[in-house]
Amino acid sequence: MVECAGLLLAAGAGRRMGRPKALVELAGEPLLHRALRALTDGGCAPVRVVVGAQAAEVRALLPSPDLAVEAPDWVTGMGASLRAGLRALPEAPAVLVHLVDLPGVDARIVARLRALASAEVVARAAYDGVPGHPVLFGRRWWEEIAESATGDRGARDWLRARTDLRLVECADLGGGQDVDTPADLPR
Repeated sequence: MVECAGLLLAAGAGRRMGRPKALVELAGEPLLHRALRALTDGGCAPVRVVVGAQAAEVRALLPSPDLAVEAPDWVTGMGASLRAGLRALPEAPAVLVHLVDLPGVDARIVARLRALASAEVVARAAYDGVPGHPVLFGRRWWEEIAESATGDRGARDWLRARTDLRLVECADLGGGQDVDTPADLPR
């Protein structure tokens, strides 16, 4: 199986949540830990976590400080986090990009996408046909993605222009709903 890095975007301030989502707990566990476990148990290695808002507190939750990648311009949006993360990753043929605010994504979803890893791949999870996260990028595209990632759109515009994007249905394994406010958290 082809090596696949994992990149967790966890730098946002979570304004609507009232604090960074990485620090929000669900069933007594930080969303950061849930998302990190999905990547590692799903077979991604190495894994890096992009931090920004309350970076020291988020970094303190990591099992190793070496996992953290600082996005100094995180306040400009997800594009800054994606750029920082892609540029900090060690050599790997592919990377699976995951967001910290998706508690319905587990290791099974990550493993399903990870199985497609190659230097040329462009794939993303879909839930009942609706494109979502995580997203798998072959190394061939990293620099192009980093150059196009701006504002809060991350790689959205780059992905929209792709004719080779492969949607991987994952609704049978979980859900891709993000949590933006305390009311969005599953009970």
